[in-house]
Amino acid sequence: MNRRLLLAVPFGAALLGGGAFYAMLRGLSNGSFDPRGVPSQLIDKPLPDFVLPGFTRADVVAAKRPVVINFFASWCVPCIDEAATLMALRKRGVPIWGIAYKDKDPQTNVFLARHGNPYARLARDNEGRVAIDWGVTGVPETYLIDAEGIVRWRFVGPLPDAAVEGLSKLVGA
Repeated sequence: MNRRLLLAVPFGAALLGGGAFYAMLRGLSNGSFDPRGVPSQLIDKPLPDFVLPGFTRADVVAAKRPVVINFFASWCVPCIDEAATLMALRKRGVPIWGIAYKDKDPQTNVFLARHGNPYARLARDNEGRVAIDWGVTGVPETYLIDAEGIVRWRFVGPLPDAAVEGLSKLVGA
């Protein structure tokens, strides 16, 4: 009897996992599952307090205009894909402030030299603690902060080209 029970536990776990995987695939095919759909607890709330080498929460609020904040890293392959979109936003006058996430200074500098530097201000979150407070799930991740310091929008993953027009309008660029 104990042997049957021991065999039933892994079989049940595999069955449960297979069912969850099937439900996810079905949701992807009909559009009801969004793999980027992790909600942010920051939306419509004040920007968390933070101090980083490069800029602080007070600097963002003192800008008195909407600011796009982008978490990125030199080791992040999707960040390379996003670089052209960020440069297009910069050319339109969108203020983008970057936070290098768990990156080393020399590697960040090489990345920006190779792919372009769209950032008006650059901070470093070497420990990743600020990213935790923001709820960052991975890089790249982008936030729109309004003129009062309220988080209004978040996008997980590389920004699509379509974001250039939309973000330009939102920040008045």
